Amino acid sequence: MAGREPLPGNEVKVAITRYYELQSEQDTIDLAERLAPLLRPGDLICLLGDLGAGKTFFAQALGRFLGAEEELDSPSFMLLKEYACRDFPLYHIDLYRLQHPGELLDLGIHELIETGVTLIEWPQRAGNLIPEHDLELRFSFDGLRRGVEITAGGRFAAHFS
Repeated sequence: MAGREPLPGNEVKVAITRYYELQSEQDTIDLAERLAPLLRPGDLICLLGDLGAGKTFFAQALGRFLGAEEELDSPSFMLLKEYACRDFPLYHIDLYRLQHPGELLDLGIHELIETGVTLIEWPQRAGNLIPEHDLELRFSFDGLRRGVEITAGGRFAAHFS
């Protein structure tokens, strides 16, 4: 979407950006299915968008395709939830209720990222404390249409070109 500012700090490096209209829940599920086999420990995915735009729904679908043993839910009141998956842990971080960016450091995010795949909702609330990443999904919903703008760098870029 034109006019959007990138996250401050460690933005996605040289990357491509593509917009996809999500005409149904199945389109979001299909996106999660497409992304799941590409993921490996150390990957950080930033999920942006207003309340109700589809971030948590996407995270739930992705968790299913990664083999999460339980259904993902929004960790808004805990900031972080860990899910056991087939091949590695999935960390779901929701910073909507973050009081101060320093709280992110208290979670030990840098150590978590190395051991599993990390999804961060509302990453803009952490200022420049978000580590370097190669995948950003910006979900949108205008009351009629849903979509996702994907900014993909590194090895992800080829999959969204």
